[in-house]
Amino acid sequence: MTALVLGPHLRHVSHHTATIWVETDRPCEVRVVGREHGVDAAARTFTAHGHHYAVVEIEGLAPGARVPYEVLADGETVWPEGDTGFPPSQIRTLDPAGGLRISFGSCRRSPGTVEQFGHDALSSLADRLRAGGDSAGWPDVLLMVGDQIYADELTDEMREFIRAHREPGELPVEEVADYEEYTFLYKLAWHDDPAVRWLLSTIPTFTIFDDHDIRDDWNTSYAWRQEMWSKPWWRDRITGGIGSYWIYQHLGNMSPEDRASDPLFKAVRTASDSTGDAGAVLDEFAVQADKEPASTRWSYAHDWGGVRLIVVDSRCSRLLTADRRGMLDDDEFAWLDDQCRGGMDHLLIASSLPYLLPRTIHHAESWNEAVAGGAWGKTAAKLGEKIRQAADLEHWAAFESSFRTLADDVIAVGRGERGPAPATISFLSGDIHYSYLARVTRPGTESKISQVVCSPLRNPLAGVFRWANRLAYARVTGWPFRALAKLAKVPAPPLRWRLTDGPWFDNAIATVELSGRDCGVRWETPVDGGGLTEMGRAKITG
Repeated sequence: MTALVLGPHLRHVSHHTATIWVETDRPCEVRVVGREHGVDAAARTFTAHGHHYAVVEIEGLAPGARVPYEVLADGETVWPEGDTGFPPSQIRTLDPAGGLRISFGSCRRSPGTVEQFGHDALSSLADRLRAGGDSAGWPDVLLMVGDQIYADELTDEMREFIRAHREPGELPVEEVADYEEYTFLYKLAWHDDPAVRWLLSTIPTFTIFDDHDIRDDWNTSYAWRQEMWSKPWWRDRITGGIGSYWIYQHLGNMSPEDRASDPLFKAVRTASDSTGDAGAVLDEFAVQADKEPASTRWSYAHDWGGVRLIVVDSRCSRLLTADRRGMLDDDEFAWLDDQCRGGMDHLLIASSLPYLLPRTIHHAESWNEAVAGGAWGKTAAKLGEKIRQAADLEHWAAFESSFRTLADDVIAVGRGERGPAPATISFLSGDIHYSYLARVTRPGTESKISQVVCSPLRNPLAGVFRWANRLAYARVTGWPFRALAKLAKVPAPPLRWRLTDGPWFDNAIATVELSGRDCGVRWETPVDGGGLTEMGRAKITG
């Protein structure tokens, strides 16, 4: 009998459509059935590197629908798997009349003990929803903004799998090596905790990768890329990482229309049907996506009623050459510029890396970029590059030109120069392992502009790093680094902002609540015994 390896995951949804993603242990036909609502949709699996996947698209749903469903493989029920203790999984479409709740976070280590990583915010969210039923304040969307897996920080379970997969001491040591090992990472992250598995089956989920999904400091600089491609094991690593990301994460971010027109999706299915396995097609794509970032787009945007969500790839699409450095390549920035427009109640821009950092860190990174770029001579540039990699100085502030370009876009939207100004423009980010709210104070715009950070879902900072970041959060520490940046001829930032809420260093999940022109956010942290407790709350407008 066919069995589920991973899933079902409820992925892209709209007001009328939904997507279910699964991995099975053999080729089959996968059906999604909602008997009470007349739902019956099917898809054949496709195969890549010996693994079998299906993407089932359900159409013709009502807005705000709640459709309990089952998954069948070749006519046999494979989901639900017996009595899990959780309610039936539901297909949940969006309701344009009901407002919108987007829960988000990043940086989740799994598996592991409470002593290692604390309680899991995703598991705790599932516990709250199970206990609270319809009154629990269900999110309409779950957005995971990076480090869904850790390919370079292994657990005992992953080490045991690697020992069975390759010879002792085979490079890379203490890191995953290829597509097969990536598939096991995803299984550890999304299968073994029943609460998380149920949550992903019933809450629509969107994702974007960050560095640990591939490797710490991924695409920090041109020098970093040159060093990694000189390693004999890197090709298998990057093809495995990008190829598995496309299947396990990116496929579910796309709308049915985007998937239908996606040439890679067509090529993978064609190769799977004709040769039995599309692994070679996927590998070729992954190499090109890494070496030629403009060849593919990982960023995406979706409109839901009066809300536009833009999810920006700030990792794979970087412009990194010997003479130019950008957070996004030229084509990606042109796409982002086109997406940043008014006419909505709320504009959300999700980036794994915070756009507005504590000012001390912002100035330190902008100074370092200038020095690494030669502002203080060749010797200082070499030292600056070493500092950049050692201290992870590669956020938006470390790409000065990109920071200013996006600021121009946001200011134009906020002033109503690209259609009626939204009530709010909010950046949603993770990465830095603590949470806060920053508000833009200058220049003046009709829109309230803010940065909302929530991190980690499950991977708290050690004490010494907490202390260092608390120090960086203090306003007085920003001036010395701004002075250094001025000495390196870095112009003043085009925006001014201040951190008004936080920082909070506990594991957390944040929820942005949007209703009409009102916007608020709350941060919650897991508690012993399951569930969440409020850590902070802020009103952005309304």
